[in-house]
Amino acid sequence: MKLHKTLLATTALTVAAGAPAISQEMADSMTLVSWGGAYQESQQKAYVEPYLEMHPDVSATWDESSAEAVAKLRAMDEAGNVTWDLVDVVASDAMRLCDEGLAMEIDHDEVLADAPDGTEASDDFGDLIVSDCFIPQIVYSTTFGYRTDMVPEGVEPPSKICDVFDLETYPGKRALEQRPINNMEWALYCDGVAKEDLYDVMSTDEGVERALAKLDTIKDQVVWWTAGAETPQLLADGEVFMGSTFNGRLFSAIAEQDQPIGMMWDMQAFDLDGWIIPADLPEERLARVMDFLKFATDTQRLADQAAYISYGPARESSAPLVGKHAELGIEMAPHMPTDPDNASNTLIYDYEWWADNRDDLDAKFQSWLSR
Repeated sequence: MKLHKTLLATTALTVAAGAPAISQEMADSMTLVSWGGAYQESQQKAYVEPYLEMHPDVSATWDESSAEAVAKLRAMDEAGNVTWDLVDVVASDAMRLCDEGLAMEIDHDEVLADAPDGTEASDDFGDLIVSDCFIPQIVYSTTFGYRTDMVPEGVEPPSKICDVFDLETYPGKRALEQRPINNMEWALYCDGVAKEDLYDVMSTDEGVERALAKLDTIKDQVVWWTAGAETPQLLADGEVFMGSTFNGRLFSAIAEQDQPIGMMWDMQAFDLDGWIIPADLPEERLARVMDFLKFATDTQRLADQAAYISYGPARESSAPLVGKHAELGIEMAPHMPTDPDNASNTLIYDYEWWADNRDDLDAKFQSWLSR
């Protein structure tokens, strides 16, 4: 599929018609929403700090609420008081917010900088612009880490996604995210469903129950997490044998903290992360956001972010500029989810399917958890 090819290649303001013109006056502060941890720190170092150095009269405050962005923006909109200026979300959440009118539609070629060779932003980001409201930043994946010193003697380390469900060969606790995305796909795949059929099966009540039944086989051995930092800590403490989390979190634990953790790339779930602008921002706040966005998503800034975390930049022009880790001095390209050696068997989300079905599946998944 075309998106798959684009993802692998990335180791890779004119607002929508009818929106008001932007004032030249800019607010002197921004509230940015992200995920905390190593990823937010990479954003801070790669483009927030350089931007603030260029604009010493401006301040930026972080809110680590991206995991709850949809619910919180709905509540803010209902109350008529949106306090956020720029929100980092996954692609499927961007599509939901766009569909609900809670995120602003933009003309990417007017809002964002061209590539250094003059390529327009829409071509440089390509198929990663999955919504008129979405401004891609990075390609990341959710995958598994495991404790290398807890692998049973005489057994090969886990290397396949279905090893997660093999409690006999690989005994011990698992850490899984407390939401249906990823878990449902992995469960069905390990129950014999082909990758190309996953979303057709998940579209049926029987398919949902089949996925939950597979998860039932390990449910009493699962520690559920809601923040990406939890699994690396659970692994570091030896409380779980293996667990899912974002590949950048595992890179940090392995390369930066020298933890006895191994990576398992099989069926890593590719995803996109990027910005949305809340709808109906006051003009001065919107003008500041637009100025920051043009800087923060240019070719060099997205390449700079890869010096702090092992996520692939979303711009094709950024990929050749990815170099070494800013502190460790190791080459970053081999640690990217898009590196060919890591991407031989990947899960590519159906973003539209999740945008359409997320609320319903969330409810069914939480009901299953409480059984």
